[in-house]
This record gives sequence, structure tokens and C-alpha cells, in this order.
Amino acid sequence: MVMLALIPYLALSAALGPLTPIIGKQLDMSAQTLSLSSGLANAAYAVGTVLAVQFAQHLPQRRMLLGYAVLLVIGSILAAAAQDSGMYIAGRVIQGLSTSLLLIAAVPPLAIGYPANKLRDTAVIMNMCIFGAVALGPFIGGLQAQGDAWRPLFWIVAAISVGALVLAVLTFEDAPPANPDSPRDIPAIALAAIGCVAAFFGASQLTSHRFLDPIVIVPLLGGLTAIVILVVYQYRARRPLLTVRTMLTSTIPVAGISVALFAAAASVSATVLTAAALTGHYSPLHIGVLYLPEVAGAVITAVVLGLVITKRAMHYLPLAGMGFLAAGILVFAIHVPSSQAATLVGSGLTGIGLGATVAPALFVAGFSLASANLQRVFAIVELFRAVAAFMIAPIFVYFAANVGSSTEVGTQIALWIGFALAIIGALVGVGSLRARRRPPTDTRPRTLPRRRAPAWVLPAAAGKSPSARDQDTSRDRKRRLTWHPHPKSRSPDPSSSPTTAPSSPNSRSSKPASSSRPAATHSSSASGNPQTSDSHPSTTQHFDTQNATEVQEAAQRPPQTARIVIDEMKAR
Repeated sequence: MVMLALIPYLALSAALGPLTPIIGKQLDMSAQTLSLSSGLANAAYAVGTVLAVQFAQHLPQRRMLLGYAVLLVIGSILAAAAQDSGMYIAGRVIQGLSTSLLLIAAVPPLAIGYPANKLRDTAVIMNMCIFGAVALGPFIGGLQAQGDAWRPLFWIVAAISVGALVLAVLTFEDAPPANPDSPRDIPAIALAAIGCVAAFFGASQLTSHRFLDPIVIVPLLGGLTAIVILVVYQYRARRPLLTVRTMLTSTIPVAGISVALFAAAASVSATVLTAAALTGHYSPLHIGVLYLPEVAGAVITAVVLGLVITKRAMHYLPLAGMGFLAAGILVFAIHVPSSQAATLVGSGLTGIGLGATVAPALFVAGFSLASANLQRVFAIVELFRAVAAFMIAPIFVYFAANVGSSTEVGTQIALWIGFALAIIGALVGVGSLRARRRPPTDTRPRTLPRRRAPAWVLPAAAGKSPSARDQDTSRDRKRRLTWHPHPKSRSPDPSSSPTTAPSSPNSRSSKPASSSRPAATHSSSASGNPQTSDSHPSTTQHFDTQNATEVQEAAQRPPQTARIVIDEMKAR
């Protein structure tokens, strides 16, 4: 169901290149209108990542999933049956919005709710299907363009959307809201909506305007400013909607996010620009065949991801992918337009690079934080990635067409910029990982579905000395050893202090208390990260479903130890 829900929009976006002239001719749409439709659809995709997190906190999650699937079917049918530009744009925008809603609503629960011993299979299938579909986009688009039609492909997408809806109904299991007591963060949603729509609108206007024209530069810079304000606001908020503070204060998430963003931005030059440079030399189908090695690259990286996902080598897979991506762009940049042999080699290298960077970097960032926050992690990373990838494309195309003595020279310059982005991304990732004070650890996938702890130890990004970390650890240990009896309960030992556990190491309560919750908070106490959560349940009577596992574990402990755990959850 997840694959059928995510593949249509992503594959269709990659296949639109050779189809845009046909669509414009049949629907009487100019190149600028078509660019605007893609920009607004991508903006809706970016905004949907934030909306999905907010909806999941307050509304029944599986029921909302059904609603998102229905929305995807409606958008796909509107786009396939479009009779004018308005109907087509509305369908594409609904497709983009519903795809991101489904992504955030379905993928994190799948990753942490599926049996832990199936984590490797889940990651391999997701990486192979999603990036394989994106890699197949140029071939599918070229095959459809060869028949001088576009509606058959759109109707196939609509049929796949219906299949996703059917599977969503057949696999329905009701689930409560994640945290109904969390605040409704309207400012965050407004900033995300204004920033994404404005930035993508400005970038889409580059088709018919100069970069410094007010209709381009004002919304582009204003939208990016709004997104920066969103990040700062969420970082400083006491109860934020998105997990920003925890990610940006630890090395592993910083490395993963940096690599994913730079890879998304650099990969545009390796696909959009090189395919455009070949347009006048080969047919659309021929160009699509030349890019088929990207599919093989996606399959190879999916297998490698399955082999290293539970190993410490997982940290270094995105960095290796950046090397392959840089090599592929270098092959394309040597001569523009590239030869058929160079295109085959370059597309294969970029396919390996893209498959080994984006998805593994998402897993690296997600595993570095508590599993209860995985949905929020995916949301903020997908928001950043959408801005980095989809908004960069029209800017690169404009740069290639207007810089240099010819389009070929401008394309070559843009490719070198993409190569530099890949190298910078790799260096940023290496620098972030070298800032760690301890070597990486193997993941513990069996803990992901059951615990709120990270899958591996999360070192601090900077600033805290070992002595400060030791002090934090001692303070947290003291807090865990503190016993707060329930008002209605009696102390089993009248001679002991009413607020502290017995000091004897052989006592029944002190030993479990010191080890009952090795990961009591969202970040490891030994890492030196602030012992704060991005989601604090309020004191009202609603029950935070993220605490279900902890309550179950507390119930299986001695009464005094169980009370300690429950008091900690209340305090948090």
C-alpha cells in the first residue's frame, strides 16, 4: 500500500520532461503555465509534510490515511481527465499534497511498527521501489512521448492510486491520535505554507522572466526567509511541532541531513540538465534508454543498504554515495552533450550515488533519534529535501540557458556547480562525523518498535566537554534513583526517607531503579544532549500513546520501581 501510494507522483514527476510539449499543445498551456503547475505541485508536497505531522497528533491516524488515499485518487483522476489548465493544475497540486501526507502518515509507522526482524527487508523494498520508480521516470516518459500521448500514463497513475486506496481499506486498523494534548501549531503551518508556495512560485517564474525580476526574486527570497524563520521558531519553541532542536544538536543527524540535502541539489544537474542537452540529438525513447542504468544503480544500493543497515558501516554509506554521485556528474561534465557511452556510465554512477545517499541518510537521521519522533524527523527532512531538490531544478535550467556563450557551455558550468555541491556535501558529512567523541555503534533494530531510545548512541555535536557530560549523567542517575511515592501508597520501609530510594545496593528497589530505563528520555544521557523532549505531554487526562510501551514495562516491575517510571513520565 505504501509503495502504491508514493510511487505515482514521484515517478510521474520524473517522467514529465518529454511530455510537457504534448500536454501544453493539447491543453493550450504555455511553457510558463506548465512550469507553474509543477512548482505549485512541489510546493504542496513540501507543505504536506508539516500538515501530516499536525494531523497525526490530533486526529485518528489510520482514518486520516484513508482520507489521504481518497485525495490521491481524486487528484490523479482530475489530472488524467483534465480539459483545461485549471483542472490540470488542481489535479497535480492535489497529487503532490496527498503524496506527502501519505509519506509522513505511513512510512514512519511502517518502519517502527513492522516486526523488527523485518527491518532490513522493509528498507530494501522501499529504497528499491521508490528510487527505482524515479530512475525509470525518463524511460517511461520517453516511451509515452514516442506515442505522442500523455493521458494513458496519467490514467495508469490513477489506477495505481485506486489500488493504494483498496489496500488501505483492506489493511485498515484503527489507531488513536499520537498526542491529542499537543498544541496546534498554526504559526508553523502558516510559515511552511507561505514559505514553500512563495519560493516555488518564484522559481517557476524563471521560465519566462529574468532572475532579478521582482516577480522572481521577491517571492523566492521571501519564501526562503519564511522557511528559515520556521526552523528558528521550531528550534526555540518549548513544544515544537517538528524535531529540529534534537537533530541540530547531534552529529549523526546533522551529517545525515546535510548529505541528503546536498545530494538532492546536486543530482538535479545530473539528470534534468543532461537530459535536456540530449533532447536535440536523440528521440525521447532513446534518451530514456540511456538513463536505464540508474535503475540498476537503485537496485544495487538497495541491496547494499540491506547489508549494512544494522552495522556501523551504515554511517558511511551516504558518504560513499556522495563519491559516486560526484563521479557521475564529472563524467557528464567532461563533454556536453555527452556521448552515449558516457551517458550510460554517468547515469549508472549517479543512480548508485542517489540511491546510496538520500534514503540511507534518512535512516541515519531517523535512527539517531527516539523512534517516537521518527514521524517528525521524516517530516522536517522531507521538507528540506523538497526545497533543495525541486526548487533547485528550475534555477539550474535558467542558469544553463542564460550563462555562457551557448546552452552547452551554460550546462557544463551548471554541471560543475553540481559537482562542487556533491563534494561540499561529502566534506560536511565527514566533518560532522569527525566531530564525534566516540566511534559509531551498531544499530539495535529490535529496540526500535518498542522503545523511545535511539537505535545507536547519539554523540553531542559540539560545545559540551566530557566533564559536562559526566555531570549530566550523574544528575540524570540521581533523578532516576529518586523515589516519589504515590499519595495513596505506603512506604514499605518506614525508616527510609519518603523521597529517596534505600541506599543499600542489595535492596529490591534501588537496583532496578538504576537500570530500569536506560533510555528514559528522547536522547541518550551519556551523549551530553539536553534532556528535553520535543513533545511534552500535558497534565490533562488524555493518554499519550507514545508512552504505551513504557507503561507496560513499568507494570512488569516491582511496585516501587514502577512508580518511579510513571512519575518520570508525568514529569516529562
